[in-house]
Amino acid sequence: MDDDNADLWSIGEVARKTGLTVKLIRHWSDTGVVPPAGRTPAGYRVYDSDAVARLELARTLRDLGLGLAAMRAVLSREHTWTEVAEAHVDALEVQIRALRSQQAVLRSATRRTTTPEELTAMTRRARMSAAERRTLLQDFLTDLLGDLDVPTYRHGLLAATPDLPADPTDEQVDAWIELSELVTNPALRNGMRRMARYAAEHAPGEHDEGTLREAERVTDGWLSRVNAAIDSGLAPDSPAADAVVAAVVAAWIPTQASLPRGPRTDDAHARRVLLEQLEVASDVHVERYWHLLCLVNARPVRPSMAAAGEWLTTALRTNPEPGARAAELGAMYDTGADAWEPTGVLNACREVLAAVTGLVSAVDPGRFDRPTPCADWDVRALLDHLVWENLLWAGLADGAPRTDVAADHLGDHHVEAFRSASEAALAAFERPGMLDQRYGPAPGRRLVEQLVIEMLVHGWDLARATGQPHDLLPGLAASALPVVREIYGGLPRTAAGSFAEPQPLPADACALDRLAAYLGRTVT
Repeated sequence: MDDDNADLWSIGEVARKTGLTVKLIRHWSDTGVVPPAGRTPAGYRVYDSDAVARLELARTLRDLGLGLAAMRAVLSREHTWTEVAEAHVDALEVQIRALRSQQAVLRSATRRTTTPEELTAMTRRARMSAAERRTLLQDFLTDLLGDLDVPTYRHGLLAATPDLPADPTDEQVDAWIELSELVTNPALRNGMRRMARYAAEHAPGEHDEGTLREAERVTDGWLSRVNAAIDSGLAPDSPAADAVVAAVVAAWIPTQASLPRGPRTDDAHARRVLLEQLEVASDVHVERYWHLLCLVNARPVRPSMAAAGEWLTTALRTNPEPGARAAELGAMYDTGADAWEPTGVLNACREVLAAVTGLVSAVDPGRFDRPTPCADWDVRALLDHLVWENLLWAGLADGAPRTDVAADHLGDHHVEAFRSASEAALAAFERPGMLDQRYGPAPGRRLVEQLVIEMLVHGWDLARATGQPHDLLPGLAASALPVVREIYGGLPRTAAGSFAEPQPLPADACALDRLAAYLGRTVT
């Protein structure tokens, strides 16, 4: 039986022909995958050419991942190869999706600080079926809305269900995992419940498509106006922000006509209602909910409204009725003695600009990327702002307001840029009659005062960021604090506002530390 042309071969000969092990051939014979052609009188298995061909096919099926049952079905002709292949393809697709899901979960886990318990929960959520995902959210929303009379709001929430594709991206898996965690957060439930309750109290019942489109139009309108104000560098707690508020209120009022006692003019009542609506609607957890839902469903994500909402609510609090901040400042500016006596505010400006010039001159460009007490600025951005403040107030004093807040004012020579801008500011302030000239509600000396305050505070920021002595001009700093309290003490301290909440101070804090802490800086 050593001849290749023999009709029958022993198991050892077949192993040499096929490259399979004797042990595997015996296993396949015993399990019925490829039975032997017969046995010798002594009981040894023998195989013919058909059995050898079947063994070759069995090896191919095994390499493709088929199990013994599928291999037997093909080799015994119980099912055609095509039928088995199609079934196997389906099975492989299920396995591939499961593996990809596991891969995505593990990638998500590596991007987080994840405990073993959290990893288990993440894996369970990632493996949810489409029906389970819908049920999870619908149960949450149904319980949330209860019996509130908000059919349009209810329908919109329930219609927006997560539809994770069969082959999700890492971003979609991340979004679904976070979304499934978010719906267990009481803060989300409270925020959505607050919105639903407000809608039930002020606009119950069905709302037609026209009403919804009009609401979207007004929302897009105020977002556009406010974002333009943000881009221009306009502070929401400045008097100039009132014009933006007035334009927003004018566009919003017509949409409120159906409300009981609905406002018809821009007044304190109208602004109070708008502020209340914004405070209800501007919930970060609810916005995140919709953001994640769009990611899961591969739909366009609406830009965040958080920054614009913070700006507008801050502006409304600053101006609870038209002209409120300007009137407050006008009354303030016309009273009181000059806080900078005996030398006067113009001399104070010269002193602080000279001191800050020294700080700027000591900054090495290699330190431009260092952080500063101003969270959004590194040293270079802070230097650019110092230059801009001088250009801004010089332009206002000359009757030529600057609008290039977003430009690079520093260039390649930061010391020269600051010195040139500060000289321009002093030249504008020293013009005869400037200190008494009226600029809106303010006399010119108050413009100079603003630059003094800006330079003191941002000079402190720069000194802290670059490791320089920060106890600048203690007499000026002590004089500035009551002025700052008078001007800024009543402003809302918000994320969008000019200043954070006052911070605690060590007992030995210097005068400039006290000024910085009052304006929201952390003093250590």
